Amino acid sequence: MFNNIYKDKKVLVTGHTGFKGAWLTTWLIKLGAKVVGVSKDIPTTPSMFEELKLQSQIVHYKEDIRDLGKITQIVEGEKPDFLFHLAAQPIVSTSYSDPIETISSNVMGTANVLEALKVSNHKCTAVIITSDKAYDNVEQVWGYKEDDMMGGKDIYSGSKGAAELIIKSYFHSFFKADHCKVKLAIGRAGNVIGGGDWAKDRIVVDCMEAWSEKRSVEIRSPEATRPWQHVLEPLSGYLNLGQALYFNDEINGEGFNFGPRAEQNHTVKQLLEDLSKHWNFEDVNHAFTVTDNIPFHEAGLLKLNCDKALFYLHWQANMAYEDTIKFTSEWYYDFYNSDKNILDKTIEQICDYERMACEKGLSWTE
Repeated sequence: MFNNIYKDKKVLVTGHTGFKGAWLTTWLIKLGAKVVGVSKDIPTTPSMFEELKLQSQIVHYKEDIRDLGKITQIVEGEKPDFLFHLAAQPIVSTSYSDPIETISSNVMGTANVLEALKVSNHKCTAVIITSDKAYDNVEQVWGYKEDDMMGGKDIYSGSKGAAELIIKSYFHSFFKADHCKVKLAIGRAGNVIGGGDWAKDRIVVDCMEAWSEKRSVEIRSPEATRPWQHVLEPLSGYLNLGQALYFNDEINGEGFNFGPRAEQNHTVKQLLEDLSKHWNFEDVNHAFTVTDNIPFHEAGLLKLNCDKALFYLHWQANMAYEDTIKFTSEWYYDFYNSDKNILDKTIEQICDYERMACEKGLSWTE
């Protein structure tokens, strides 16, 4: 997988204790990488990072990326071959209640990681993760391309758009220079679901917690359409991007979108109806109730155009919508209702994902 590029390499992951970070850490361990993680805390209870007991398998730093001295010391000391920057304040609702936390984490935290790479200037391939919400969402139906306008109407989107400007300016000011040993690229994705997410104000998380207690869940935006994708989809994109960037200087400084197939645009209501089928509800109407309380702005439509990733990286989405539903529901159902080792379940799903990709002949499976 990924041309064995990560085997025996030191890979630093910021935000490794979060949902996406824990999945990425697990996959990298499976690929034979020596993982170094940096996170300020365990963000949720339960926590996928803790449930999978990942701390015992990696080098774990409990540090805040907003502390420039600490992150510089770690990067200079560890000298990772690869760096994946995922650490962020990821919750839209939190950006309304605590905008300064969001801005400082997402903007200054990203700047600190870039500064640490600049100071160290050892040979390193860095993939900086932002979000689909970095784009200025004008509700266009054909999907956002990498050269579309950045920004947003809410604090979270603004913080991600601002981070993109910082990345761009750091690249052109420092990393584009011939003497620089650091190469970087940007990965953007959104609306990721999958087992192991317990972040607040996420509809799938709310459902799984409620259904595990045999309760109905309230939803506020049943007709909001999202391009739902399983967490392994963008992670395969980030790993694919790291592999390509390692060998190809031409994509240094470039941004890439990673999203699902177009047919995976479904409403919240449809998503919950499909997820509930795996939870043995006799009547889907018992699974959720609709409310009209929307306390903050949320975009009605946001999807990405991923043609650039297909052209330069030969990356494309692997899973059908039905697979996304099955993987997500089964992970949570096993966690709440069976004695199966959840690390084994997680690795089993990664193996199934790799097998599906091999059957499709996707380039990163080589």
